[in-house]
Parts: sequence; structure tokens; C-alpha cells
Amino acid sequence: MGDREAILERLRGASRPAERLSPWLTRRTFENPVDRFCECLTNLKGDVRRAESAEAAWTIVDNLLDEMDAHSVVINQEPPVDGMDTVARWPERTCYVVGESEGDLKAFCADCDVGLTGVSAALVETGSLIVESGEGRSRLATLLPPVHIAMVRVSRLTTDLFTWTAGRGDHIPTNVTVISGPSKTADIEFTLTLGAHGPKRLIAVVYEDGEMDS
Repeated sequence: MGDREAILERLRGASRPAERLSPWLTRRTFENPVDRFCECLTNLKGDVRRAESAEAAWTIVDNLLDEMDAHSVVINQEPPVDGMDTVARWPERTCYVVGESEGDLKAFCADCDVGLTGVSAALVETGSLIVESGEGRSRLATLLPPVHIAMVRVSRLTTDLFTWTAGRGDHIPTNVTVISGPSKTADIEFTLTLGAHGPKRLIAVVYEDGEMDS
């Protein structure tokens, strides 16, 4: 038996079944999770708007679209955006609802003014948003438009990425994107540029709807 075979034989003899890791239990706590999340996202160059209810949050979105003179909006079908009658709410705007509207989604996203989505979770520790791809939900809505508006329910807040992952168990989607502010890049002199690889502006509309998720 050569040296290679001897080493492999010893490794085979030392092998043992892998132990399943125990669920993640965070030790972090925050006195005011909503304030912490908003502060972190603001520090990441994100734009945070707060509302006391879903109705007030939608009023904020209406006003933002008016301020930006947005003519076209791509919308992911996910709570709380799904089921909205876009024609009745914004008759003056062209809306593409992912999974419903006809036409080239990529071309629409490349030319539209705003992407409007919900979020799967919002991470208090880092001020990050988690969005998932799937039926009625496209990454293009969060990547191609120059402005991304995310509707963030307080009940979607969770402490950190590991806590959110542990809470999902084995039901982790194929594609998950963690968004920490607008797209950013910097050169060797640390000159920050926004919007180089994605939306130049990220607006999180945070509104009250219940207790924070654990």
C-alpha cells in the first residue's frame, strides 16, 4: 500500500456521520427594533418613511410617485402589494404587474421609473431587506428601475439573517436577495457612487401592523 492509499484508508476509518446543527438562538436584543432598523438603513444611504398604518403607508407611496413624476411602475405580487387595483389607484400611470401583465417584463423594467415590492423580512441588526423570487415576484423589479420602493410591515422585522433563516426551517426559497441600501460602489479613492449596479434610490415605507416577529 502506497502513502496515498494509506492516508485515504485512515481517513475512511476516521469518518463519522455529520451531526445536525442545532437551531440558531440569537442573543441580541434591541430596545426599539423599529428605530434600530430605520437608523441602520438610513446609514446605508437608504430613504426611510414611517407610517402609523397601511392606509397611511399607501398615501406615502402615492405622494412619492407624484413627487418623482413616475409614469411607469413595475409591481411584484406579494403582500401587501398583491391584489391592488392599479388602474383604479393610478389611472395616469402604466403599471406592469409581474405574473399578470402581458409583454416583455425585462424591457419594461429597464425603462420604467419605479419598482414596487413588499419584503419577506427586514433585518434589525443591519437595516437590510430580504426579497425572494418566485411566482409573481421578479428580481428585475428590484434591480433595473432607478428607484425601488419597498413596503415594510413592522411584523416583518426580525433580529438578524440567522434568526430569519432558522425560522424558515427547510423552506428556504431558491433565490433570496439581501438588499442593504441603494446600489453602491467606490473607486480606489473611496469616492462613493450610487446606482452603478442597481437602483440609485431605495425607499422603505415602514408601517405599523402588529408586533415584531421573533
